[in-house]
Formats: sequence, C-alpha cells, structure tokens
Amino acid sequence: MGNVFLNLMDPDEVKEIIESLNIRRKIEKIPLSDVYQRVLAEDIYASINLPPFDRSSMDGYAVSAKDTFGASEDNPISLALIEKIGAGDVPLKKVGQGRCSEIGTGAPLPEGADSVVMVEFTDIKEDNVQIYEAVAPGTNIAARGSDMEKGRLLLSRGTLLTPDKIGAISAIGMSEVLVFAKPIVAVISTGNELVKPDQELRYGQLYDINSETISNAVKSCGCIPLSSNIVKDDYNSIMDKINEFRNADVIITSGGTSAGAGDVLRQVVEDMGRVLVHGISVKPGKPTLIGTLPDENVDIILFGLPGYPVSALMIFEAFVSQFLREMAGVLEYNEKKELRVLKLSRRYHSARGRSHLVLVKIEGDVASPILKDSGAITALAEADGYFEVPKNVEIIEKDEKIKVIPLSGF
Repeated sequence: MGNVFLNLMDPDEVKEIIESLNIRRKIEKIPLSDVYQRVLAEDIYASINLPPFDRSSMDGYAVSAKDTFGASEDNPISLALIEKIGAGDVPLKKVGQGRCSEIGTGAPLPEGADSVVMVEFTDIKEDNVQIYEAVAPGTNIAARGSDMEKGRLLLSRGTLLTPDKIGAISAIGMSEVLVFAKPIVAVISTGNELVKPDQELRYGQLYDINSETISNAVKSCGCIPLSSNIVKDDYNSIMDKINEFRNADVIITSGGTSAGAGDVLRQVVEDMGRVLVHGISVKPGKPTLIGTLPDENVDIILFGLPGYPVSALMIFEAFVSQFLREMAGVLEYNEKKELRVLKLSRRYHSARGRSHLVLVKIEGDVASPILKDSGAITALAEADGYFEVPKNVEIIEKDEKIKVIPLSGF
C-alpha cells in the first residue's frame, strides 16, 4: 500500500466517524447480588406499595389521636394498654376509645389507630399508659404507599446501580435485574520486540506495556478486556489473532499502525473488512487506525492504536473511551466528572497544524506539562490528566487557564 497514510484526518472528523458507528449493546439478566455498578437496562416500576401497610415510624404507642387531645405534662391522659406490636408482627386487637397498643418502629399500625405517641412522651403504670403530649392524626405514621405507590416508576433505564438504588430494588422484592451486558473488548499487542513482563528480557527487547495499560483502561469504561499473547508483526499472525477474537464486541490493537513497510495492520483490515481512518492529525497518536470487520449482525469495531505506550493511552482516552462507555451504558456517569480548570505552570509551544494531547501533573491549582516523548514510560507514572491544544494554537502562556481532562476511572 506504500509508505503513506491513507488519509490524515482532523480529530473532529474522526470523532464524527466514531459516533456514526453502530453500537452492539447487549442486555442480560443477573442476580441482584451482582448488580453493583451495573447499568439498568429497563424501567423498573413499583410492584407493591411502599410501605406496603401503614406503619409506625417511631417507638411508642398507637392511639386514636382524639383520645390524646388536651394531654400535657400537668394533665396526662391515661389509656389502657391492650397489646404489644413489634416489627413483623400482625396486630390482633383493635384500638378502641380509651385504649392503645405498644408499637415498635416499622411495625404495622393496628385497626382503629391513626397516630403514634413517641415513647419519650409517655409513662406506663401497670396496664395503663400515661400520655403527656397530644398528637394529630397521622403523627409518626408512614402511610401505605406514601413512599411509592404501586405502579409508579421507581428507577429509569440507564440508572447506575449504586447501593441506594439496589436498596430500592430490594424493597419491591426483585431478585433478578436486566442490565446492560459489559462489552467484551479484545486487547492485542503487536511487536517483534515485545515480551511479557514475566519473561527474560534480552538485548533489543522491551517489556509489553500496552496489554496491561489498555486492558485496565477498558475496565474503567465498564467493559471486560480479553488480553492475548503478544503477536508478531506479520500479516498471517495478525490476521489469525483477529480471527481468534471474532466473538468480541470490539478489538483494540496496539502497534502495527504506522505507514512503514514493516507495519501490516492496515493491509489486514482492508483485506478482512474496511478501513475508516488511517492517520489522525494529532500529536501524539498520528498513526491511528479505525476499521470495521463484517459480522452476522453488527460489524466488529477495530481500533488500531500506536505502539508507543503514551500515544496508545492518549488516543484511547481521546477517541476510544467515550465509544466504549456509550456501548457499556456508562457514558453519562463519566461525564459527571467535572473538568478541572487549572493554571499552566509554564509556557507551552505547540507545533502548528496538528492538535496536541498534553499529559500534565497536577499540584494544587497548577498543571505542569509532562514534556517527554511518546516512548517515555515515566510520563504515564507522573500523569494526572491531560489537556487538548487545538491545531491553530501555537503558544499557551504561563498561568493561562486550561481545562484538564481526568484520565479514565469509572
């Protein structure tokens, strides 16, 4: 295909292409015990009234409010105690005129009672209760359906299931919930020079960084990564590995995207499917490839990231992460993380004609650019986020305000 990029595209144009891709979003039913941090795939309506019965919201005595009128510390009213009702008990006796029932928090209100006098305003003498404070009807009562009426919307599709939301589902007795399935993302590192971290490092070799970096970035987007053995930079090896992961929803490779004669991913994708992007006018990350592979229902999306770890992670953050979060149904929750507006610690020079993605270290309200090339691993260790420099901006002055984008973390 020659040593040129297919078509060097503007970042905004690339984002439009990504937004137009068909999303393969799946749904699964899982036990309530497993739904933490999952995204609801259905509207849930209350199947019962909450609470399902009139109940006491305090420890005290269930009474007919009119029997307490005029009660005070100087003029207590005496009521006959007829029953003790605890949470989970079924009241057996009706509260008639001049009578009351001892009741615990959460216990069902007995027939004839319309309010509860708190135990702090009472005293008991043998089988009689002295009431020292008058109450109005409905006092200290949680009425049937006052929290949620049967048939009302409880939680909307797309809700992130946190402990409070899970508690609400538990309250209506659901044991299984429909959630968006976590997309399966195959992560493939290519490179003749790469070895796994547990192997002996020989001269000319490098440890594989991208497998772990990108796999964990995938997890932060609400997806499940499938990592592979390192793949050699040759046509058949790359094609065989891609075919091995044809059941994945998305395939992410790193390396093999440059225009050099030794990089063959573009040719593989062209032969297997369609190349949509090969080259982005951005630094770092110019040799990025995006393609589609035909499948029975929805095409598999392939993102070919550059081999340098900094470039790979920056392109993932700027272009891939949003797509994965949307596929997983968690996009809006990541967007809730506000950008930080910080001062730049020093003047920054940008090469005109390409957008720049600049890693920064944050100290207080100041962001310091990490001025290392895309092959410098320590840049990842130091980085707290990054900012974008438009292609038509050459200089950002010291102390100028910039918007720092946090790195992935769902």
